[in-house]
Amino acid sequence: MNPVYITNVAAITAMGPDLESLYNGLMNKKSGISKITRFNNVSCHASPFAGVIKDLDHPKKMSLIFQLSDMLINQICRNRESRIESDTFLITASTKAGIDLLGQNNAKSKMLPKDILLSDLTQYIALKIGLNNNGININSACASSTIAVAKGAALIQMGVVDSVLICCMDTVSQFVFSGFSVLGAMSDEPARPFDKNRKGLTLGEGAAAILLISEKKAKAKGAFPLCQIAGFGIANDACHLTAPARDGYGLKLAIGKACKKAGIAVDDIHAINTHGTGTKHNDSMEINAINSMFNPGQVIANSIKGAIGHTLGAAGGIEIALCVKMLKEKVMPGTYGFLDPEKGSEAIISPEARSFKGDYILTTNSGFGGTNAAVILKKV
Repeated sequence: MNPVYITNVAAITAMGPDLESLYNGLMNKKSGISKITRFNNVSCHASPFAGVIKDLDHPKKMSLIFQLSDMLINQICRNRESRIESDTFLITASTKAGIDLLGQNNAKSKMLPKDILLSDLTQYIALKIGLNNNGININSACASSTIAVAKGAALIQMGVVDSVLICCMDTVSQFVFSGFSVLGAMSDEPARPFDKNRKGLTLGEGAAAILLISEKKAKAKGAFPLCQIAGFGIANDACHLTAPARDGYGLKLAIGKACKKAGIAVDDIHAINTHGTGTKHNDSMEINAINSMFNPGQVIANSIKGAIGHTLGAAGGIEIALCVKMLKEKVMPGTYGFLDPEKGSEAIISPEARSFKGDYILTTNSGFGGTNAAVILKKV
């Protein structure tokens, strides 16, 4: 299998316009979550809080997702050393794309608004960057962008393509906000991942870009690898429409597959970026999975969703980009909102930043429908 490297990453979150602002904000125990003012009637929802991006405003008759796309494209095209060539294969990851246009649509119209489909987003990005292909979109709930990275890495490993650009993004819309509110998954205060008194998730928005290239292409371009995609795994616990398997079976299966593909044992992993939504069942499932797979005191873990919110389809991509930074610095930021540890999390999660050893970091995401995905990054 051909080795796969990451040579360019970018991220935009409620914490700031780039990856540095996200990492530094987390290290300084800051939060990007605030009361939302984007749409009216927030009082009738379960929560008034969200992690929204500053200066992301509704232009007339255009979805916020395209404005966010432009912000992301400007970042990734700024890096000349990791220039995106026209033959790069595009994979986007978004769960709702331009769904905010649905609320703007005339109630009498029987036609869907223009640019509301997931394929519209993919084509828009391909055209803006100047790619030869329109790419594909991965929509697998909150594991979408993690699976997109795994798919891209697999294409390069098998020699199908030499480079893949992952672009993932989702925005906070009234449609999504209302849905999670009715579902009863949202907290009436900012999310507190792995805290004993957690009440649910806080929605957020964001975007990330990750450029994957083969070893051969990296050498030919003189591109400096930031890290290597060592392994990845995808599994489904087939348990429930919205809730995970309580014992974390699907997540454990995905982690096991990732370790096998990386050719390492679980003992080689000492740092984990978790999904950590702040919901009762997700967090307890992850604690169960970690404690059953890893020896006591072996790993440290964190969640960033208490600081920027749950960014849905963009979550995995943002967290993989952040893991590249963590792997370089060998320091993991603490978990914002974590005050009173849930049973079993005491030795794993901390509100404080901590250094970690080893050359690997594991990042995982789980989503509705029982989907689970894991990616292992290796320091180079």
